[in-house]
Amino acid sequence: MLVNVLNVISQWAIPLLLLIIPLYGFIKKVPVYEKFVEGAEEGFRTAVRIIPFLVGMMVAISVFRASGAMMVLGSLLKPITDLIAAPAEIMPLAIMRPLSGSAVLGMAAELMKFHGPDSFIGRLASIMQGTTDTTFFVLTVYFGSIGVTRYRYSVVSGLSADITGFLVSLYLCHRLFG
Repeated sequence: MLVNVLNVISQWAIPLLLLIIPLYGFIKKVPVYEKFVEGAEEGFRTAVRIIPFLVGMMVAISVFRASGAMMVLGSLLKPITDLIAAPAEIMPLAIMRPLSGSAVLGMAAELMKFHGPDSFIGRLASIMQGTTDTTFFVLTVYFGSIGVTRYRYSVVSGLSADITGFLVSLYLCHRLFG
């Protein structure tokens, strides 16, 4: 019964919003189409403004992966990962997660293809996907688009959250699926 109600709500949520918002604007005498066009124009300007930041970040990620620096960092972290019982296979994913969501999604898919989605590594990769964010992507795109140049504390906070997310993911995976 509840599943049927949720299915109906999910089918009608967006069409109803697309009807209600313009109707509300019309009732309030807001020029809905003109406001939409203004918003789209501003969105386009924002997209153009952030392109240099995106290109720079993508080049840096490519250099980081292609140079072998990611593997070196993973091997340097091996004593720590052994201490906390983190599988070595998951470390490239943990290292890349603050940098690129799409790269990590591909890495997680590879891990699940090789180890299986119900394996410890597959489950850990899935939990990590939901508990951490792409810190440098967020800082680059959002801060770059509004011109913030001093974000030292944001980097520390974001990376602290990423490390915490990784450790909590590892803890939960050991406790639930150990």
